[in-house]
Order: sequence, then C-alpha cells, then structure tokens
Amino acid sequence: MTEDRNDWTSPDDEREAAIKYLVENTDLSPNQAKELVAMRGTDHQRLLDIAKTMKAEG
Repeated sequence: MTEDRNDWTSPDDEREAAIKYLVENTDLSPNQAKELVAMRGTDHQRLLDIAKTMKAEG
C-alpha cells in the first residue's frame, strides 16, 4: 500500500505541515504559504491571522 503525498509537502516536517495547513485552510497558494512560513514560523493561529490580511495570487 502506497501513501499519496503532494510533491511539495512532507508530513514529517513541521514547516511543510504548516504550509499544507495554510493551503488547505486559506486562499493562499503553496508558494505564498511557503514564503509566509519562512518569514513567520509555524504557529498555525498566527499564520491564519496573517493569511487573512493577504490576497491570493491571481
């Protein structure tokens, strides 16, 4: 049995898990989420608060 995973995220990595969380729970693209996590860390609530003020890539 194989496990499906996105090529841009690994659940074993806290940063990648935060990126996946943002993409699934906001309108941010994977690239925007990756940049936000790189700048602000992995605290989900803080990331969601910041993501609310950001506009999704068009």
